[in-house]
Amino acid sequence: QAQIVESGGGVVQSGGSLRLSCAASGFNLGYYAVGWFRQAPGKEREGISCISNGNGRLYYVDSVKDRFTISRDNERNMAFLELSNLKPEDTAVYFCAEDNGPMGFPCTLEPQTYDDWGQGTQVTVSS
Repeated sequence: QAQIVESGGGVVQSGGSLRLSCAASGFNLGYYAVGWFRQAPGKEREGISCISNGNGRLYYVDSVKDRFTISRDNERNMAFLELSNLKPEDTAVYFCAEDNGPMGFPCTLEPQTYDDWGQGTQVTVSS
C-alpha cells in the first residue's frame, strides 16, 4: 500500500529556514514525479515545486523561486524541500505528492495530476 509521510514543519521567524522531508513506502518514489504543494487557511491548494522523473528537471512557482529547493534521494526513497528566507505569507500546510504517470514527461504544479498524497506538515512563519 502506497504511503507518503511529510515531516519537518514548525514555527520559525521571518527569514528563517526549514527542511521538509517526504518519506515514501510501498512503492519506489524514484520512478515518479514528486510535487510539493501548500494550502493556507481559506485558500486553494497551490503547487510550489516539482521534480520530474527521468531527467529530474525542477520547477518552481515564482513566489518561491530562489528561496526553496526541491531534491530527492532515491536510495532512501525520500524527497525534500529546503525552505529559506521564509516570509509570513509562506505560512501553510505543506504537502508532498507523487504522480505515477509515464516517465519522460515534465512534472506539473497542478494538484489534480497527482495520485498519492501525504497528510501534510504545518509551517508557520512569524513576523
